[in-house]
Amino acid sequence: MARRAWRPNSTRWQIADPHPDAEALARQLHTDPLVAQVLANRGLHDANAARAFLTPRYADLHDPTMLPGAVEAAGRIARAVADGRRIVIYGDYDVDGITGVAQLLTCLRMAGAEPGYYVPHRLEEGYGLNSAAVAKLAADGATMLVTVDCGIAGAEPVAEARAAGLEVIVTDHHAPPDQLPPADVIVHPAMNDRTYPNPHLAGSGVAFKLVWQIAREICGRQRVDEAWRTFLMDATGLAALGTIADVVPLVDENRTLATFGLRSVPATQHPGLRALLRAGKLDGENLDAYHVGFVLGPRLNACGRMGHARLAVELLTDVAPARAAKIAAYLTEQNTARRRAERNIADEAVALVESQNLADDEHRAIVLASENWHSGVIGIVASRLVQRFARPAVLIALGDDGGQGSARSIPGYPMRDALAACSEHLVSFGGHAMAAGLRIAPDKVDAFGEALRAHAREHIAVEQLTPAVRIDVETQLAHLTFPVARRLADLAPFGQGNPRPIVALRDCEVIRPPRRMGRGGGTAGLTLGQNGTAVRAVGFGMGDLADLLEGVTRVDVAAEVTLNTFNGRTNVELKLRDVRW
Repeated sequence: MARRAWRPNSTRWQIADPHPDAEALARQLHTDPLVAQVLANRGLHDANAARAFLTPRYADLHDPTMLPGAVEAAGRIARAVADGRRIVIYGDYDVDGITGVAQLLTCLRMAGAEPGYYVPHRLEEGYGLNSAAVAKLAADGATMLVTVDCGIAGAEPVAEARAAGLEVIVTDHHAPPDQLPPADVIVHPAMNDRTYPNPHLAGSGVAFKLVWQIAREICGRQRVDEAWRTFLMDATGLAALGTIADVVPLVDENRTLATFGLRSVPATQHPGLRALLRAGKLDGENLDAYHVGFVLGPRLNACGRMGHARLAVELLTDVAPARAAKIAAYLTEQNTARRRAERNIADEAVALVESQNLADDEHRAIVLASENWHSGVIGIVASRLVQRFARPAVLIALGDDGGQGSARSIPGYPMRDALAACSEHLVSFGGHAMAAGLRIAPDKVDAFGEALRAHAREHIAVEQLTPAVRIDVETQLAHLTFPVARRLADLAPFGQGNPRPIVALRDCEVIRPPRRMGRGGGTAGLTLGQNGTAVRAVGFGMGDLADLLEGVTRVDVAAEVTLNTFNGRTNVELKLRDVRW
């Protein structure tokens, strides 16, 4: 499915107000006021906070003793290891869960244990703990169950696990429900009245904090020995993959984990990660959040979306190089199949929306269901619909055991709250403000659709249905110097909570008219000028500019400021986000 076709004057420009402290902050940081304004837009008004953001350190990670439940959980796990008990790690099937499971498995094996692990089948079992799996694990001799990236909403299966004699430790980061599971310990950043400094810790981040504390328990002191230190440094790579792939805000210690983890992965000697990098043609490359979100993450997710995620866990734990290469190749094949299924579903969904006029002002949320859709990829398609139609979207795959849905939202419309308001029509639901999942009986789909659309009409203003470009600062081309572009690049990794900086430039001269570039001519390349300064600009997905700007000599643009290296020379370049004339 093609993304929403770019059209002139089809977006709202939301330009941040100039911050009164930007000039003073710039002087304190010895940087340009434009950079200071971008930092202030991210809530970094204090020079010390801004410096910490620009130069993250391992010391910025909050001590695991601060994470609710981590100390008690680590103590229980260390004792279980010492007693030779049968420990099973139960994790979610997405990248966040897989990388968390891999960290715990490696940690416990280092400690001398022989843990098992269980990842539910997405299509047959769905998300989270389930009673049948718990019963099987208990029958197979497990005595301790540790969840990763799931379990906080599993009150019933947790109760059944404890009744079967299992000691249960829940580690999760999803929003806690009113009824907490009766686990022996819950490790969660939002417990204890949200006293933990980073409520946005991902599931893999929670797992990282837990293995850190387990390492301390095993070593018997706060500072772990060299072998454990090496393990923890390597574990930041897995934590980074999960953190970025789960689209949690890349601020606070999430940014620290992402920064150091992305640096560690290219140099890793782990056979599985090396095979994954080779499969994604990233060997020898410096990684950024894009590579995780669009190259590595989809491969790890693919087998879970199309079937079972156990292979991804195997790839990230104790695997021989030859086996790692086979698994990585298989994940790539699965990802190709996933993309094919995604395109087919997306084409069908778009046709339904457009043929039934489901994206007008009356329809402020999209709800679609089909018996022909693959439940493993509907979340991705829902995201595509949000991009194309600028409104929340819920896609439901109907099967013999009911309907499984994935929901994605727009800023300002918390999806989990919306589902809660319509919960009388749902079997279950859970998730976050921007993404959520649900289960529903097929005969409730129409009523749920009506209820969600009514809720959306009440809570989404018409102007929210027009895509917005959030702009950090209005400036001049002359201010976009090499040092400024380098400093803006230092704000990476970019993602949720730390978007790529965007500048607005008014009344730019079209020095060199746009020409079509790339496959199919879908990209536009042109040169803009302003008061004697000229900069090359590229518009991905804006190939039509070559026709639309014929005869136009002046434009306003919204763009990212990037550095492009070609033939050994690095220059400032603009990546266009919108063009007006």
